[in-house]
Amino acid sequence: MNIKEAKNQIKQSVSIYLAKDEFGNYKIPIEKQRPVFLIGAPGIGKTAIMEQIAKELDIAIVSYSMTHHTRQSALGLPFIVEKDYGGEKVNVSEYTMSEIIATVYEIMEKSGKKEGILFLDEINCVSETLAPSMLQFLQYKTFGNHRVPEGWVICTAGNPPEYNRSVHEFDVVTMDRLKVMEAEADYDVWKIYAEQKGLHNSIMSYLDIKKDDFYHIENTVDGKVYVTARGWEDLSEAIYLYEEKGFKVDEALIGQYIRDKRVAGEFATYYELYEKYKTDYGIRNILENGADEAAISRAKEAAFDERTTVIGLIIEALRPGIRACVERKEALKGLLEKLKTVGNEGDIPARLTEIIDELNKEAFREEAASGLSHERRRANRFRTSFLEDNIQKIKLAGVTGAEAFELLKGNFNELVTASKEADAAMGKELENAFDFTERAFGDDNEMLLLITELTVNKAVAKFITDNGCDKYYQYNQKLMLHERSKNLREEIEEFKKLKKTEL
Repeated sequence: MNIKEAKNQIKQSVSIYLAKDEFGNYKIPIEKQRPVFLIGAPGIGKTAIMEQIAKELDIAIVSYSMTHHTRQSALGLPFIVEKDYGGEKVNVSEYTMSEIIATVYEIMEKSGKKEGILFLDEINCVSETLAPSMLQFLQYKTFGNHRVPEGWVICTAGNPPEYNRSVHEFDVVTMDRLKVMEAEADYDVWKIYAEQKGLHNSIMSYLDIKKDDFYHIENTVDGKVYVTARGWEDLSEAIYLYEEKGFKVDEALIGQYIRDKRVAGEFATYYELYEKYKTDYGIRNILENGADEAAISRAKEAAFDERTTVIGLIIEALRPGIRACVERKEALKGLLEKLKTVGNEGDIPARLTEIIDELNKEAFREEAASGLSHERRRANRFRTSFLEDNIQKIKLAGVTGAEAFELLKGNFNELVTASKEADAAMGKELENAFDFTERAFGDDNEMLLLITELTVNKAVAKFITDNGCDKYYQYNQKLMLHERSKNLREEIEEFKKLKKTEL
């Protein structure tokens, strides 16, 4: 199965393990809940899907890589206690609470969530001394003397033996107590995730052309070479920051993440060409002012690879501004809900301080439970910065009550106006993108590519839903009708072939 299918299977497993009867008891008791064991090559997204599942189910998650643990940290430290058995006093070994189990309880306290996922990665690569205890844990859900609390589902992951010499293969008795799933790398599935995460478009357009370079691990005469999904994602973040700092993106950088000289070299060459097209076509000028005839003429005569790269450049240039517009609008909505509770009487700065504390506590609980997303973190900072700024402005103005509230309201309305202006500017850029594509390529494959890439990006889809885009709706409907018509014709031809065979 691919990683998307694995995610769906694991999410369903967690859901049924957390299902309760009418008395509030778990329908499947913890001792009957088979831990999930996801087997997959390195870097395909095993950890990422566990975090996604926790967020989507609104439960907590605790993650550990078991290769970092000793027997003592996993089980706890032994200590001697005296016990009375049938009138005879004996010394007995017990264990302090496992670091892993203790962390589960800490997260429950910090986040306020009593249910979650305990995710143990690289479970089949533990040390020789820890291996027997891990097998016991998988069967009985206990570390030392302490059991995983009810409401916490055990999910584990590991690499196949061919990828890691440290792998200990589990025996049949252990495997028969696990829900075993095997996931493989799949570019088309990963591409959806990558586009939603906003990976650098040079990577996405390169891999669209060379899908075979997405993922592989092999042994060669020069040693082990590997290219993984994790490597591309981390390289994307590095490229964004290098561009921001004005540093050169070259093969030396790329080779730090893409550990295959051929792939690193070919992508480095492609990236140089990618940047050249960005300059040659004047992508920012196309979006801000509309395309000139020279850019349109060149695009019409360009080869297919250049055409798709140009569309990729346009999408890459659109995404940051659109994402900023969507995030700003969502942040303002959340801020408005908080400001509605302020009122126009009393000590308004004191109330704003209380709201800042509320926002920070909400963010802290979310961070403790399953991690705070970049979008949520930026939204929280946007809101708290506005509130902190207005506390100072109200104090400097020396106003109270209704006057202070009017000052606060006016400052908020300025943000709303600025947000609307930014939306209008981005709407114009979107129109210019369609105008260029239409004049250069008509409604051919390039337009289909533009429509598709805009549709799968959540922020862009949200922006278009909120603000509209006539050309998007026009071509989206037209191309969908074209695809339906094409599929129908193919089905008719297949039906005709079948009838001839029957005759």
